[in-house]
Amino acid sequence: MGGGKSGGRSDMILKGEGFMLREWSLNDVDDLVDAANDIRIWNNVRDGFPYPYTKLDAISFITFALHTPYVQNMAIEVEGHAVGNMGVTPMSDVERHSAELGYWLAGAYWGQGIASRALHIFVHEYLFCRTDIMRLFATVFEYNVASVKVLENNGFRRVGILRKAACKNGRFIDLHYYELLRKHAFEEGDPDRELPVSECPEANVGY
Repeated sequence: MGGGKSGGRSDMILKGEGFMLREWSLNDVDDLVDAANDIRIWNNVRDGFPYPYTKLDAISFITFALHTPYVQNMAIEVEGHAVGNMGVTPMSDVERHSAELGYWLAGAYWGQGIASRALHIFVHEYLFCRTDIMRLFATVFEYNVASVKVLENNGFRRVGILRKAACKNGRFIDLHYYELLRKHAFEEGDPDRELPVSECPEANVGY
């Protein structure tokens, strides 16, 4: 991936209605533990997401996030506290312009539209403007209706259902597969070209 084209990380602050997205800091360890140590979150993510979520888990994640080639995970901050994460896992080789999207939000903030608004900014003001990612995809557990709404509110299209593709809590479940393509991605010709947010057509995509 050539996603680190914007250089330094100091400008990685994106402001939204009632929240901001910013890079993680080791000062967020306690907030991260408080937000992530929730069985309701774990029930909707891969088993690799720790539960119980300890300070060591938080330090490990934040250290990883701070050492990726470019910002791939951003804290969702509300009222001065980190309460969730927006992140991508880039693919490689011939799929190097695709990335898997993942996100979670502390239970205390569910139902307020924060995840949908945060995803919109993460995608259209960062990923599709300041990295070379052309395509995002996400898989959602069959029962996670809220996450489906977050994706569909942001234009993601369900392209298939992977039957019994996951085993969570000892039960086989379907994975709903969603994707979103960057507008104009295949007209620009140079996938490594970065646009300032003010000039990026993605930044004008309405929510």
